[in-house]
Amino acid sequence: MDKTLTQDGRTLFYREEGSGLPVLLLHGFAEDGRIWNELAPRLSPHCRLLIPDLPGSGQSTLLPGEPSIDALADALKAFIDQLDLEVCVLIGHSMGGYVSLAFAEKYPKQLKAFGFFHSTAAADSEEKRAARRKSIDFIRQHGAAPFVGQSTPSLFAAETREQRPALVEETIRRYSGFAAESLVYYYEAMIRRPDRVHVLREFGGPVLFIMGAADTVVPYEQAVKQCHEPMISVIHTLDHSGHMGMLEEPERGSQAIGSFLNFIK
Repeated sequence: MDKTLTQDGRTLFYREEGSGLPVLLLHGFAEDGRIWNELAPRLSPHCRLLIPDLPGSGQSTLLPGEPSIDALADALKAFIDQLDLEVCVLIGHSMGGYVSLAFAEKYPKQLKAFGFFHSTAAADSEEKRAARRKSIDFIRQHGAAPFVGQSTPSLFAAETREQRPALVEETIRRYSGFAAESLVYYYEAMIRRPDRVHVLREFGGPVLFIMGAADTVVPYEQAVKQCHEPMISVIHTLDHSGHMGMLEEPERGSQAIGSFLNFIK
């Protein structure tokens, strides 16, 4: 069911299905909640599934002020409080994982567990920051649609690009209308975010890691290194996925989340 909340005069759109333990799926950069469409019907029979469009994405209003992952985490906190959720589970894709981790650092008592779906606790390297700044310049000069068209294919495994080109094209089509202002906000927020590996060590609950064997955004070797940090790690590898496992292997992705939810109940 599609729903909206108002936060300080701004709209936050979300989808809600099912009942039980509240589980929030947080999308990544240049996406919205629809990125989880293949997983939602598989997960909603087993939990209260909440899928927000993060501020600035989809039908949700962009935040004012300086770009910050922490600001997105605070907006998520306000959303959770408006729904009167005492405790929940966060599963974040890529940038959504950064938001989940910031939330875990600031509001750990409201988290039963959280998970990374192709994400990392490490800060950007200087090389990565330089690449993001170059992308910001491109977006400002050419707009969002050319950027999405250029950057999206590399998010998928070569196997997916070769065997399922229609999936790649549909993803480009879906997000070509993304607001350039939001893309710039997110890039600047990601550039500024701190290293939060210590949060993995300090968080008391289980942490889920879903990794793509062919991921070039969060390379597999980098993703594996962080898995030993939490006290309790649950680890899944999607063998045929790049950075978009919820689209490339939705059945295995949903099974990974589902088994994690069974583990923490």
